[in-house]
Amino acid sequence: MSLINIWSEISIQIMSLPTIIGQAGDTSFTIIDLFTRADWIVKSIMVGLAIASVWSWAIIIDKTISFQLLKKRASKFEETFWSGRTLDELSKGLAGDTRDPMGRVFSAAMREFKESDNNPRGNDVGGTRERIDRVMGLVVNRELSKAERGMTVLATVGSASVFIGLLGTVWGIINTFRAIDTKGNIDVLTIIPGIMEALFATALGLVAAIPAVIFYNKFAADLDRYAGRLDGYTDELSAILSRKIGKGG
Repeated sequence: MSLINIWSEISIQIMSLPTIIGQAGDTSFTIIDLFTRADWIVKSIMVGLAIASVWSWAIIIDKTISFQLLKKRASKFEETFWSGRTLDELSKGLAGDTRDPMGRVFSAAMREFKESDNNPRGNDVGGTRERIDRVMGLVVNRELSKAERGMTVLATVGSASVFIGLLGTVWGIINTFRAIDTKGNIDVLTIIPGIMEALFATALGLVAAIPAVIFYNKFAADLDRYAGRLDGYTDELSAILSRKIGKGG
């Protein structure tokens, strides 16, 4: 049977859908039935997309909480840092509380500063400043890498899920045409379930991809803002320590 004949038969059957659908009362289109009727390849795609969706939502919830905590702790640390206390007082007060990345940057910078205190800084002012900046830069990069964890998964789910869902759709439609070719005639009662199962794979792909893309973009913007905030604090701390080093401690 040629493809043109198949499409002609489908068109004729579609015109009589009201009558035919009335005969399909026993055919169920629930999510469970759509899954159980699909072949193993489409089932594998559906299961994979469902896992990807659950995984991305777990990351979304975790990152939402993490970024909220980062903002809250950063605000609290900045309030403490600019409270008017000396660096030594802040170092002692923050010694046991380094949950915030800014706190870890501060602790690392002060540790390097104090270790350099035993050296003749008057002869190595530039070297001391460079070491402190390098230490702070390493801590900043490490903290931003921690904050970025999981975002690669969201990017992958967001970009690949739609195409994986389309693969399931194409495979389901191929199976429908195989069934038509085997029977030798067009039966809408056979076509409709196959098409529904194929489209369900696309729907699962969209369900997985859309939230992943939306929240990836949101978290990327949040990370950029936080990175700017952390870099700004690092520059301020570097300037303060540079003045202190220039004065000889």
